[in-house]
Amino acid sequence: MTGRAAELRRAGVDVVNLSVGEPDFPTPAAVQTAGIRAIVNNQTHYTAAEGLLELREAVCTKLARDNNLHYTPEEVLISNGGKYALYNLCQVLFQEGDEVILFTPYWVSYPDLVRVTGAEPVFVETDPGSQYEPDMEDLERKISSRTKGIIINSPTNPTGGVWRKEAIQQVLKLAVSRNILVISDECYEQFVYDAPFVSTALLTDSPEMVITVQSCSKTYAMTGWRIGYTVADAQIIAAMKKLQGHGASSPNAVGQYAAIEALTGDQSYIPELRKIFKHRRDLIVDLINAIEGLDCPTPAGAFYVYPDFSAFLGKLAAGKKLNTAGELALYLLESEGLATVPGESFGSGTHIRFSYTAGEADLIRGMDRLADGLAKLN
Repeated sequence: MTGRAAELRRAGVDVVNLSVGEPDFPTPAAVQTAGIRAIVNNQTHYTAAEGLLELREAVCTKLARDNNLHYTPEEVLISNGGKYALYNLCQVLFQEGDEVILFTPYWVSYPDLVRVTGAEPVFVETDPGSQYEPDMEDLERKISSRTKGIIINSPTNPTGGVWRKEAIQQVLKLAVSRNILVISDECYEQFVYDAPFVSTALLTDSPEMVITVQSCSKTYAMTGWRIGYTVADAQIIAAMKKLQGHGASSPNAVGQYAAIEALTGDQSYIPELRKIFKHRRDLIVDLINAIEGLDCPTPAGAFYVYPDFSAFLGKLAAGKKLNTAGELALYLLESEGLATVPGESFGSGTHIRFSYTAGEADLIRGMDRLADGLAKLN
């Protein structure tokens, strides 16, 4: 989809891109300046494998301020992005014969991050009508003596769902009773619109069973700076440090100095940013639900919507039957110049993900194109 969208643009086609999972605002000026200052001051060399002490201290400050979580620098590891943090974490925790619980629909990288360790992902169903919270009966059926981990991602990519505290507590209670570690991927923590965000580790009396992964990428529009971090028991962090030292030497030095400013500098713009994204969410949900045949629940977080296109699968476009969400998404790109991400990438074959990180004008144009494209099907 991405490659074809790029080809169409090169050919002069006007493509509305609602596929990108990154904020459309620039990295804050103070963060840019901190990165430039690091370059000018020649702070461009290897750092400690686990990341700069100053940045790990900044992470502890941020976690106490925003999440009411209290850690020491020895319990923090800085990585080249949240994705590498998850990769590293899976490598030190899982091996052949293990099973790891994932909830469908899932972020596209989770299954392979598990499989590359030799472990197997086990998929648990969720309820689309309740922010994609887990089906607890299915979870209990899927847990076995081989289950070594559960990955929670709330707010969730691709659905934008935010689980209630009670739902997370049910998962935690079950995990703790079976001695299963819970990995909480909280990269969208600042993009929760209808209630305050609560970190998973706060919702259990056994916080040592929870490993928290966060990132600078989304909150501070630093996707290209590649800075994420893990907080966990010091023994797990020590194992991750050893692996990271051999795999990546150290995180990006310039990105680390910029991240110190991001985490400890002015945070006042974040509520305004959240307000902008909430407005966009409400706009795109209203526009989608105005299209006959579509039903889009309102997600409580992240910056994605995930409507179900079942009513349009099996219809014809220029004589060709569109049997899957992928075929429908490609049709919308080719016919209407609308770039999206089909649900097959996330383990659900009837949905398409739209990102509302584009501006309001592009969201309106995109939904007009969606309506036009669907109207042409027969």
